[in-house]
Amino acid sequence: MAKTTGKEAMTTERTVLILPGDGIGPEVCRQVRRVIDWLGRTQGLVFKLEDGLVGGASIDQHGVPLTEETMQRALAVDAVLLGAVGGPKWDDVDFDIRPEAALLRLRSELGLFANIRPAKVFPALADASTLKPDVVAGLDIVIVRELTGGIYFGEPRGISELPDGGRRGVNTQVYTTDEIRRVAAIAFETAAARSGRLCSVEKANVMESGRLWREEVTRLQAESYPSVELTHMYADNCAMQLVRNPKQFDVIVTDNLFGDMLSDEAAMLTGSLGMLPSASLGEADRAGHRRAMYEPVHGSAPDIAGRDIANPIAMLLSLAMMLRHSFALHDQADLLEGAIDNVLSGGMRTQDIMGPGMARVSTGVMGDSIMRALDKLNA
Repeated sequence: MAKTTGKEAMTTERTVLILPGDGIGPEVCRQVRRVIDWLGRTQGLVFKLEDGLVGGASIDQHGVPLTEETMQRALAVDAVLLGAVGGPKWDDVDFDIRPEAALLRLRSELGLFANIRPAKVFPALADASTLKPDVVAGLDIVIVRELTGGIYFGEPRGISELPDGGRRGVNTQVYTTDEIRRVAAIAFETAAARSGRLCSVEKANVMESGRLWREEVTRLQAESYPSVELTHMYADNCAMQLVRNPKQFDVIVTDNLFGDMLSDEAAMLTGSLGMLPSASLGEADRAGHRRAMYEPVHGSAPDIAGRDIANPIAMLLSLAMMLRHSFALHDQADLLEGAIDNVLSGGMRTQDIMGPGMARVSTGVMGDSIMRALDKLNA
């Protein structure tokens, strides 16, 4: 693997805010720090790392899931790495200060409108999926989810009392032309760099927002991306097709609600939520830099927190996405992904991806193994 040894790479300071959060977040983030330190020692890269509290950890310390100071630091750095938030400890806090509210604020104020979730089956893990190996072997798809619009942000919303003593809960699904086109553009560009195929997913048959989505994506393809093959699919059919024949897809673009569900479904095709990274991206500035936050999909897993059995690979693959998308360090991302592939091929498994004849290892030992694999690849 090629090393980045140019003067610019060695002198450029890259600022990263690490927000470990709750549950297994701190455990998997520790492994990220090890790799970042290794990149500094062996690749000559300069990272300035900052730490902050988010989610329940911030509620316990400050009474809110995200302080104004931490929000401002997130706005100032080149990229944010987030572990996980939430857990039953905070189930009874006010809805407005629940741990997950920190994620919504980060996405909103950073302008992170596009969530990119790759679902790739490593060759050694084809048997770990709940589907037949021949269905998932070689799977490599990307789901691009709109992140700051739709039903999670639409107004009006809330719970109100009814005259008959009952209550009504309201959430509003709203999308505008600009919101649809900007996330679709990232999906088209992602597809153009891969196989040139994009599937747009909505419910245009029963939802006006879905009809608008289909019309705007179709119009954008005709105007700017005629070389990309565009197909459309209803969300319920897409959910079925993902478990029936997932390899028919390459890149999928969809809205906030459907993307939330479909990307978790796609994650399980890979064998475990502990294998799925994500990148959330904002608008590009004049220099082409986007604000970005990188996080694993697996959540805080409070039932296994503190037991040193969590799978750190999704967090490390999120780091690889950061190296690619925020810093254009493709060689170093290749090194990390290659090290992970080699460790899995060698039979190392955390609990969630354990299989017959494999070696069950802890979070720390999986990290140790990946560090040794990095050294070998870099030798």
